[in-house]
Amino acid sequence: MRDLIAPHGDLPRGTNPEQMAKADPRQRAWVEVNPAAVEANCRSLRRHLCESCALMAVVKADGYGHGAVTVARAALQGGAKSLGVATLQEGIELRQAGHNAPVLVLGNLTHSEDLKACLHWQLMPTLSSMREALLCQNLADGSGRQFRIQLKIDTGMTRLGCELKEAPRLVEAIGHLNQLELKGIYSHLALADGDLQGEAAMVTDQQQQHFEAVLRTLPEQQNGFMRHLANSAGTLRDRRLHYDMVRVGLALYGHSPNLQLQGKVDLQPALSVKARVTLIRDVPAGVGVSYGHRFTTRRPSRLAVVGIGYADGVSRSLSGQISAIADGQLLPQVGAITMDQLVLDATNHPDLEVGSIVTLLGKDGDACITPQQWSDLSGSIPWEVLCSFKHRLPRLVI
Repeated sequence: MRDLIAPHGDLPRGTNPEQMAKADPRQRAWVEVNPAAVEANCRSLRRHLCESCALMAVVKADGYGHGAVTVARAALQGGAKSLGVATLQEGIELRQAGHNAPVLVLGNLTHSEDLKACLHWQLMPTLSSMREALLCQNLADGSGRQFRIQLKIDTGMTRLGCELKEAPRLVEAIGHLNQLELKGIYSHLALADGDLQGEAAMVTDQQQQHFEAVLRTLPEQQNGFMRHLANSAGTLRDRRLHYDMVRVGLALYGHSPNLQLQGKVDLQPALSVKARVTLIRDVPAGVGVSYGHRFTTRRPSRLAVVGIGYADGVSRSLSGQISAIADGQLLPQVGAITMDQLVLDATNHPDLEVGSIVTLLGKDGDACITPQQWSDLSGSIPWEVLCSFKHRLPRLVI
């Protein structure tokens, strides 16, 4: 999605109402993205790594909802050396935007046409089997160009990647395919975002041992070959997991993947979600609010309707559990969150009015609401919260 540059102050009012509605991204609800925070996070993470360890900025899922092109630019300015995406189209979008850094497609590409596009756009596919390696070799043969690829090994995630015992044979076989250039071998940690002790620590150690067992079987590799295992949690958890590169997603956007890891690196949240009050009404005690009347006023109340709902990414499961911030003051959300709107109890904020801006995620004054708070309330995870905001919410670069 194209990101918008946020203007300073109100937009000038035009004479054409249709043009004005299209021009004003703040007419209802929006996401604000601060690329300076992403750049600062990247620099903080780089300082946490040894000098020889590179940082890959993971910008899949439209940069975790922040805008992939914007985030990629900021991360590269902050010291990232490569980019990670999940799909072919995500990689192509970065290339079309002018990003020339190495891009690894983390998802499996299994069709010849997809791999052909990957070669054309100079994207590195992830291979999990010899089948894809042979497809890449055949495509490269016909193009006169070396095909840069990376091999993934399943060390315990039980998702993508070749079988552990097959990895040495597969590396050797790929080495005999003269059109392929193996640029990296990697795996993914399953429990690194868990507790620092107990099962999470045991499984993480076991995965690392599996990974190193494969690495010991490999011949000496050429320049540019990357061994990588750590995601954000692994990066913050233990420097022994860093190897030649780390793949950082959530931490890049300013959030710790684990409460126990908070403070390891100075991180600044890069995203805020804001919306406008569209109606204020005064009601007596005993009035039911929203679908199902799950909330009934206990006192004469001042209710503020806000133009954002679950179709925008504010989960209905958060109904009656969250607050929004207005002028540094927390206002509880009441009643069921609906598709396009929610209701706040503004009884204690007599100055709130139609057109006022409230913050649903982010900071306003001394008050702050985080994705972790939402995920704790809804039984989700911060990753899902950030990726949930739909594209009918304009992304404003501030």
